[in-house]
Parts: sequence; structure tokens; C-alpha cells
Amino acid sequence: MSVMTLPLDYTAIKQRQHAVWSAGDYAMIGTTLQIVGERLCEAVDMRAGSAVLDVAAGNGNATLAAAHRFAHVTSTDYVGALLERGKERAAAERLSVNFQEADAEALPFADGSFDVALSTFGVMFTPNQEKAAAELVRVVRKGGKIGLANWTPDGFIGQVLKLVGKYMPPPPSGLKPAILWGTAARLGELFQGNQINVSEQTFTFRYESPEHWLHVFRSFYGPVNRAFTALDAEKAAALEADILDLLEKSNWGGCDSLIVPGNYLEAVITRA
Repeated sequence: MSVMTLPLDYTAIKQRQHAVWSAGDYAMIGTTLQIVGERLCEAVDMRAGSAVLDVAAGNGNATLAAAHRFAHVTSTDYVGALLERGKERAAAERLSVNFQEADAEALPFADGSFDVALSTFGVMFTPNQEKAAAELVRVVRKGGKIGLANWTPDGFIGQVLKLVGKYMPPPPSGLKPAILWGTAARLGELFQGNQINVSEQTFTFRYESPEHWLHVFRSFYGPVNRAFTALDAEKAAALEADILDLLEKSNWGGCDSLIVPGNYLEAVITRA
């Protein structure tokens, strides 16, 4: 006897995810990751004058990095408050950037509108992975590039997300984990027919202590913030202990500070 699998309700899933990424203040985390956007722009060989789209841009790390290289940048996200933070950063640096609210799975741009599309730790969290990947390909011209930075499953943030997942209700059946975007195999499936070059990179988290890291992420990083908000005191204490244990085991900084390497997959996809 077969069991019928109900289709995923992507609208409901997206609404829940919007609430997650609206929680806390991701911009407080995002600014620490600026170097990732700079590296990604170098990886795609960003050219001055290029038309660039930053997808699920958050507070604009890849956006600013491309604008630093005199590209013509459109920065998009479906959380308006994060785009406002990006606007503030661009204004402070006197950078000309177009900001527009947009869903990564339904980008409001014509086919082939951009020379380059970028996303740093953003598009990987879309629920409909195939649709998001297809949209990236669609809006980039032939021969153009898609640059991605995605956390790896076995890297530090991948492990943090797994710990959080242990304490939260299971995701809907059939929903693929976001962290799969951090594997060459999954990118090969999503961007089949295009040239894909990947390399594993490391972002180093530098905080005062494990407790300091936990305080910052519990306060500002949506998935961690929402988890602690949803859990009762006993489960929250258990999650806190698990995260602190991971931080202690991952720390290269000794007793004086926290230094934790966080692996991510850097991908450059050339559109066929």
C-alpha cells in the first residue's frame, strides 16, 4: 500500500521563514561577514560597469563589495528591514545602489538582465531550491556568472543549524535542507548544464568567548533567536549547553578569546 505525499505548501513555509529572518537583527551578524562578499566578487572577476544583482542580500555584503568595484548593483531581499540596513551602509560609503524588495523564487526582472548574480548565505535558505536556482540562471545573460557563498553541512554553522534542528519541530516532509547548497553535488543538480567551479573557503568567527558568541547569535541571528524564543526553559538550557559545547570544541583561541573556523562553499557558475 502506497502512502500519498501531499505537495509542499511553499507559501506557508515562506511565511514562516520570513518570520525567522525578520526576528532578531541579522544586520548585526551580516556586517561581520563583509569579507565573504569581497572574496566572492574577486572569485567572479567582477568588472567595473557590470550589471549586478544581489539576491537575498540581507544587509548588503555582496552588494557593497560589488559597488566598491564600480558595478551597477541592484540589491534585493524579501525582508524590507534588512534592505533598509543595506541602504544605510551604502549611503554611509556614498555608494550608488538600487534597493528593491523581491522574492528570490520570483525575481521581477527580465531574462538576461544582469551580467552577474550574487548571493552570500542568502538564496540557500529558499524553500523551493529548484525554482530559486532557475531564477538565478534566468536573469543572468548567457556567459554571465552566478557567484554563491553557502555554508557547508559539516562546517561550523552547518553544525549549529543541526543542533537547532534537534530541538525544533521537524520540517515538512520533502523539504530539502538549506545546507545542501553547500555541497558540489547539490549545486550540480540545481545548475545542471552550466559550468560550475567550487572551492571550500573559511570564514573565521572572532568573538570574546563562547558565551559572547552565543549572546550575539541568540539576540540577532534569526534561526537561533527563534529557537530560543520557542523553547521552554528546560529545552532552551539544553540547546544552550549543546551550542557552548560545540563552541568549546571548535575554538582555536584558547582561554583568552573565541576563534572558530566556519567552512563555506564558494561557487562560480558560468551560464551556458
